Parts: sequence; C-alpha cells; structure tokens
Amino acid sequence: MDAKDLESLLTVYKEVVEKVDLGIHVINVNEKTIIYNKKMREIEGMDIKDVLDKNLLDVFQFGPAESTLLQVLNTGEHIQNVKQTYFNNKGQEITTINHTFPIYRNGQLIGAMEIANDVTKLEKMIQENMYKKSDTRYTFDLILGKNEQLLEAIEISKRATRTTSSVLITGEGGTGKELFAHSIHNGSNRSTKPFLSQNCAALPDALLEMLFFGTEEEETDSLPGIFEQANGGTVLLDEVDSLSPALQTKLLKVIQEKKVRRIGGSEDIDIDVRILATINEDPIDAISAGKLRKDLYYRLSVISIFIPPLRKRKEDIEELVASFIEKYNHLFGMNVEGMDEEVRASFQKYDWPGNISELDHVIEGSMNLMGHDEAILMYKHLPIQFRQKSENGRHYALGENIEEFLYQPGKPILPLEDFMYEAETYYIKKALQHHGFNITKTAKALGMSRQNLQYRMRKYNIDKNE
Repeated sequence: MDAKDLESLLTVYKEVVEKVDLGIHVINVNEKTIIYNKKMREIEGMDIKDVLDKNLLDVFQFGPAESTLLQVLNTGEHIQNVKQTYFNNKGQEITTINHTFPIYRNGQLIGAMEIANDVTKLEKMIQENMYKKSDTRYTFDLILGKNEQLLEAIEISKRATRTTSSVLITGEGGTGKELFAHSIHNGSNRSTKPFLSQNCAALPDALLEMLFFGTEEEETDSLPGIFEQANGGTVLLDEVDSLSPALQTKLLKVIQEKKVRRIGGSEDIDIDVRILATINEDPIDAISAGKLRKDLYYRLSVISIFIPPLRKRKEDIEELVASFIEKYNHLFGMNVEGMDEEVRASFQKYDWPGNISELDHVIEGSMNLMGHDEAILMYKHLPIQFRQKSENGRHYALGENIEEFLYQPGKPILPLEDFMYEAETYYIKKALQHHGFNITKTAKALGMSRQNLQYRMRKYNIDKNE
C-alpha cells in the first residue's frame, strides 16, 4: 500500500469513527488521548481541543474506581460491560457502560480503546427508583362480579396461589390485571415477602436492563436490580410484550436459571422470585407479530388467566357502579344512593372500550357534577364526553347476528376494531358449529393451531352449550 492509499484509508477511518453512534476514546501508552470521536465529546460535554493529546487524568476525575482505560493499559486485558461514573473538567458527573480493549502491535501493547454507551440520565432515573414497590392492597374479595368468565379467572387465580409457577395475565387495558396479580401474591405463601412491579413499555432498553439486573461498582454505588430486591417474593412485569427481543432473551434466561448477573458484575446471584406478567392483547397475535418470543410465552404462561372486557360482562356493571359510588361518597363526603333508569340503560348500551377504569372515571366525573344534596345519579350528571359517545352510537354492539348489521339499513358504522372483534367472534362460532365443535377440524379449517383456537374460545367466551 503506497502513501496515497494509506492517506485515503485513514480519511475513511476517521469519517467512520466520527459518525459511529457510540463514544470512542483511545489513549496511547503514555496515557494521552489520540482518538476522541464526536459521540464521546457529546457524552462527556467536552471540546476536542480540551482532550486530544492531553493526559487522561489531567482532564477527568475518576474517584475511588480507576479509569477503565487505565486498567486495561495496566493489565493488557479486555474489560466488558462495566459501568463507570466520573467527572469532566467542569465538574459534571458522567455515567457510561464501557467495553474497553487493549491495542497490540507486533505483540506489544501500544494503547487502549474504549467504546462507551451514555447512561447518565438513565442512572439518575434508577436512583429515583422507577420500579414500583407496591403495597399490594388488593385481594380476591375486592374483585366484583358474577360473570362466568370472570369467575373462572378468579378460580384459576386462587389455584395459582398454591404454586410458584409463572402466570401470564391477559386482558385489555383497564380490566383489572394488576388487581389479579396483587390477589395472587397476597393469597400465596409469599405474601409477607416483597412485591415489585415494573411497566415494560416506553422505557429504553438500557434503563430496563439496569432496573432488572442492577449494576456493580468496585467501591460504591452498586445497585441491586428488581429481581434481587424481590428475592423470596413476586415480580410483576406489566406489558411484557413491549420488551425488545434481546431483553426477552435475557429475561427467559433468568426464569430458566433462577440467576441474575449485575451489569459490570462477574458473579451470578441466585434468586427465588415468582414471575407474574401481563399482556394487553392476544398473546398468539403478539407472537405472530414478532412482539413476543414463543419460548418466553411458554415459560410465562405455565398458568394462563384471561380477564374478560367489561362489554362481555355487562351483568356486573350494577355492582361495580355501586362500589364506585360508595368509594366517592367516602372521598367527597356525599350521600349518593344510586343511579336512575336512564343512566342504567345508557351504561348497558355502551361498550366501554376503557373497561372498568373508564367506568370508574365516569362515576367520579358524574359525582363531581352533582349537587351536594342530590341522592340519585342522573343522565344530566354524566360527563359530556360520555354522553356524546353514547348518543351517537359510536360503540353500538353488533350482537349475535352480523348479517343483520351488514344488510339492514340505518345501522351506524362501528369503529373498525369493534367490528373486527364482533366479526371474529361470530365467524369462529359458525365454524365450530359447522364442524360439530370438533376443535381439530375447526382449527384446521380456520388455518390456526388448536392452542390458538382454544385461546380465542376462552377470550370470546364461546361455549358449546350456548
């Protein structure tokens, strides 16, 4: 390679290093910086002139733990996945997760290179304890309703209290999945041990990994993860299908091996934790869409609980309303006795896309609009948003006969999601009837597995005896 080719190669190399979305910092054997890319300058809040050709310890302060770059320079050994907290020359604290490598030429150590991920903001979020230590105030006695599908879910949950197997709780948002999780924990022999819950949605992977597994420092600031803190008790992972495939793989390993290793740590830690997980959609659909690993699903769903939506258990609305009125009577110092027939009829007609949580909010909003001396909740007291949705038939139910909806003039147009829900229920029922309720034949005709069909039958409350 001639000088011109070498110069061209070096130009390309510098461009690549500058554009990589990871911090790269290289020092030579004299502990001076020779490469310091754009991302590293952003992470550390430094100008290149303040760092390049400067001794590392003249620019940064590392406290009791030695710089990972200097460790590698002294030992000649690779360090991987180590958290490091230090300060720049302006006194600003920086936290990174580092992979640090020795650089050899002709067998001789000539420097060290560090690849860094910035977790400064994430570290602060962890210190604020983002996972929730719950008081687990809910028990089975607080689950109201007489719907058969709900009672089946309660019975399965009560049986689950006798074991330590993982539980997957499926249900739309607002159906009460956390209430079931608390009840299972409180009914088990782990009730006196910790219960920790973590929502898996809308958090970056790096933060979730730290929250799950913890971090290890040589001297200070070591932080146990959620599995360690809940040792002997229960961990609830809410919306588990929101985890990235990589984190799902690591979670699967924890469940299988009953061990965790902190980020930056070198030893596995034994844990005894029961895993409860929730998902807002059909897990078979989540697997098909690539949102949930099939092997993780099998590990989590040793016990599977499906909570029906409120639109499928409208016979329970009366009891739920009475409970919410009692709650807000106590909170607001009121004496509301019940609701009138017009309110009762509108509640039965409405399809409650927000489920029990929405019903709760409607009652709270209504009682805020009532006079202090009024005893009956009337239609005029209902929040205007609810009345508008109820009156324009936006959530009109199809009922049993879908052909009637398709061909009878004057029917309102449903939101597509509501229509597809009703259409799928109807079509599966017709397919089962056509094949004499033979699960194998029906599943084959519908192009799905027996497990998928049986899950949907439970979900849509389809019974041979209907």
